[in-house]
Amino acid sequence: MTKPSLAALLNAAVAAVGGTERPGQVTMAEAVATAVETGGHLLVQAGTGTGKSLGYLVPALAQGERVVVATATLALQRQLVERDLPRTVEALRPLLRRRPEFAMLKGRSNYLCLHRLHEGVPRDEEDGLFDQFEAAAPTSRLGEDLLRVRDWADETETGDRDDLTPGVSDRAWSSVSVSSRECLGATKCAYGPECFAEAARERARLADVVVTNHALLAIDALQDASVLPRHEVLIVDEAHELVSRVTGAATGELTSGQVHRAVRRAAKLVDEKAADQLQTAAEGFERVMELALPGRVDELPEDLAYVLSALRDAARLALSTLGATRDKSGDDGDVVRRQALASVESVHDVAERIAGGSEWDVVWYERHERFGASLRVAPLSVRGLLREKLFTDRTVVLTSATLRLGGDFDGVAASLGLSPDDAGGEDAPEWTGVDVGSPFDYRRQGILYVARHLERPARDADRGDMLDELTALVRAAGGRTLGLFSSMRAARLAAEELRSRIPEFPILLQGEETLGELIKSFAADAQTCLFGTLSLWQGVDVPGPNCQLVVMDKIPFPRPDDPLMSARQRAVEQSGGNGFLTVAATHAALLMAQGAGRLIRASDDRGVVAVLDPRFATARYGRYLAASMPDFWSTTDREQVRRSLAAIDEAARQAAEG
Repeated sequence: MTKPSLAALLNAAVAAVGGTERPGQVTMAEAVATAVETGGHLLVQAGTGTGKSLGYLVPALAQGERVVVATATLALQRQLVERDLPRTVEALRPLLRRRPEFAMLKGRSNYLCLHRLHEGVPRDEEDGLFDQFEAAAPTSRLGEDLLRVRDWADETETGDRDDLTPGVSDRAWSSVSVSSRECLGATKCAYGPECFAEAARERARLADVVVTNHALLAIDALQDASVLPRHEVLIVDEAHELVSRVTGAATGELTSGQVHRAVRRAAKLVDEKAADQLQTAAEGFERVMELALPGRVDELPEDLAYVLSALRDAARLALSTLGATRDKSGDDGDVVRRQALASVESVHDVAERIAGGSEWDVVWYERHERFGASLRVAPLSVRGLLREKLFTDRTVVLTSATLRLGGDFDGVAASLGLSPDDAGGEDAPEWTGVDVGSPFDYRRQGILYVARHLERPARDADRGDMLDELTALVRAAGGRTLGLFSSMRAARLAAEELRSRIPEFPILLQGEETLGELIKSFAADAQTCLFGTLSLWQGVDVPGPNCQLVVMDKIPFPRPDDPLMSARQRAVEQSGGNGFLTVAATHAALLMAQGAGRLIRASDDRGVVAVLDPRFATARYGRYLAASMPDFWSTTDREQVRRSLAAIDEAARQAAEG
């Protein structure tokens, strides 16, 4: 039997999803097919509109290997599972003479726990935990959420939180879900045969393609036991997010509330000696945390080292006792014990890690107005972890619209553990980088404007000249503005100022409504502007005339006092590298490339990306930042830009009227 060509398979898949084949998509599919056949690793930069999901799904399905696709956003996961995969599989079925199966898999806490739902949350007097359906007033938000979850439980086939629409609060969901540490296990739980999480794992075990998220991929890499089914091909979409997601999964935290919760849960299950020792250690930790100031901890102070050692030892003793006891107070003894074990294990592991003082970890204090102080620990780098756990015994394809920073893939490759310098020369995994371009004509569709005449921004200083420039740009654009700010303080100040200066243009501000509602309102009205910070730099997809101006208030370097970023920068410098370029400039370049990508989302989009930071034009690193962004036509002429914005606005108005 003749094997169907990749071109024939791609044509069938593109037709099935109602798209059109694009040169970049073909190039990507060919590169992915080669990587899968040879067992090599591939980095693919595929611009917006390339159709990259089919560019990797079709060649992966054609090879017949088991594939895991990991994405960063819920939107892309849904697109793959609800749209791209069903249509692609049916389109390829007659050509492949088989029907590849696919499944979605997430972490356990994303699934409804039937034991929690029917038996209630284990009692914890000081936490106020309860048989939630009796204790929560039906008219309260919590009560309404819980009753809706109970009704949904009789209808859902997946138990996946994201399938519950509209959603429920985090508090409500935590009452009906468990972490992997809290889970009784399918063989011990009365609801094991019906468990949604176990059913999802079984579907994934039998599937040819498993769609998951970066967080679960990170957990799979960090744990000794595999969470994901064995697979030959790993495809990481939105790969620019991977390092931060893995770092997040490898970050530990200790708070006074967390420690006291562990004490309460363990107290009734351990002997008096263990309970007293844990309580004393918790009180000592709380006293230290009350005096903690935000910032990095380079060397553990004597008092912190002492309380962490005491906490570690007390938690170890409690764990030993918990492992040998069973609660005899009621039918839910195993559940209570699992909850106590999970809490104490978490405290023990983080306390031991920080007390151990690894040179590969960064430790710092954070302080929140609502939650108080926390002690955090994160890996200085995840390159070694990724190299060892990700790029062994399988083909890895990493793709995103922003992987080629500063004109090449080297920076991203190094952050992923693919750099020869990190891997000892010849031992570095072999990889290939391919930029398949974009179907958009960026030089014709967009302008990159740099406000070179403005004053250099100073940290936390009010920028009157920047606000004047922003006002003039928004007015020329007729609204239609996405404002990307380096901090919430700057976004809030700009929103308040422009609301008073140009009240005819509604200004939406991140945090005043849910992000989904803000984006929906922004997309619905041409005169509306949306201002915000980090999540807007990467999370807005509004094609058409309602987003024709994207403004960046300043280059989004990490804050100089960011504990993790500053530690990483210093480590690069100590090894003889350029810490600023490797860490700070790369961080800024990635964000600016993502932010600029919000402007052109379709072939008929037009607009301006305005950078209101003169350093982009005057500093030596400006070339590196510019080389990371789409190839817009660029200018520093503010009058030219205002005329262009006014013309684009007028054309959009005429199109809407005609």
